[in-house]
Amino acid sequence: MRAYRSTILRLCFALLLLYGFLVSIGLIGHGFKLFGKGFADALLQTTADPLVSLFIGILATALVQSSSTTTSIIVGLVGGGGLTVNAAVPMMMGANIGTTITNTIVSVGHMGRPHEFKRAFSASVVHDFFNIIAVLILFPLNELTGGLTWLAYETEALVEGAGGLEFVSPVKMITKWAVGWIASLCGEHPWIILIVGVVILFASLTFMVRQLRQVVLGPLEGLFSRTVFKTAPRALLLGLLVTVGVQSSSVATSVIVPLVAAGLLTVTQVFPYTLGSNIGTTVTAMLASLAIGNDVAITIALVHLWFNIVGIVVIWPIRRLPIFLANLMSEWTTRNRLIPIIYIVCVFFALPLVVYWMR
Repeated sequence: MRAYRSTILRLCFALLLLYGFLVSIGLIGHGFKLFGKGFADALLQTTADPLVSLFIGILATALVQSSSTTTSIIVGLVGGGGLTVNAAVPMMMGANIGTTITNTIVSVGHMGRPHEFKRAFSASVVHDFFNIIAVLILFPLNELTGGLTWLAYETEALVEGAGGLEFVSPVKMITKWAVGWIASLCGEHPWIILIVGVVILFASLTFMVRQLRQVVLGPLEGLFSRTVFKTAPRALLLGLLVTVGVQSSSVATSVIVPLVAAGLLTVTQVFPYTLGSNIGTTVTAMLASLAIGNDVAITIALVHLWFNIVGIVVIWPIRRLPIFLANLMSEWTTRNRLIPIIYIVCVFFALPLVVYWMR
């Protein structure tokens, strides 16, 4: 009885820490939005050559910490005539890369514990490498053939005329008041909000991983490794459903990082989950396009969907490549702790800014 009570208490504490973890992600996103929301909107309205548009999508999404936000803005701009479909396609691809910054930042929260950090970082960047490889293959292919755009135009006829729908993220509902309250205490100063968010992130991760080990190791361990993530299709479906449910691929992929850090799951097991999350995140843009009711808005939302579906079909036979690259990258981090910071700054901010300014 005492052991049962102890497990219940640990589980409650783990759920409380999970809430703090979700609030910290919200705070970090809120802080970034205060810095860059206006700049991101201006970026997305910049009609440029396809390569520049790709990096604009990466930078804008990194600034607002949400591919759902970026893709919804893009859909709105296309629907309102501010962007053409062809100009928006590379931005959608860039948004897929930019959204992975959140789970990479989350993995840095484990930096003080080398073995945890190695596992966490590989779990976060495997999502990056899938999206990067997908862009490297499909971006030039679409520019040469227009295949993705053609698929979207053909599919648009099937959903044209559908009514507007709206879905509110339950995660935002339960964390909105806490994020708003803490942000108001910080005086809505971006730097202070970011610092507080990072502190909460590090603290919640440190204790959450400990609690997860205590609660999950043992009878519940099989629920993850031998049941939920037993097969790739099951993991992919879970990633899709979780992302649709929380309306954020950043949150859906970030919550899985501590499980890998704790040694409860492997990178190979969570890789299909991230692919499902990629498909799930397209729902927000689709809902936005249906609300607009414009055929070109629906078309660009479908481009995002087809990009992720075709990307999975093309990369799944070579799935060992992104997993290998993620493990290799995590090996490098054990030699130099600056590598993750340099990686985040260069991939998500410095390189896109350089390309943008040199356009």
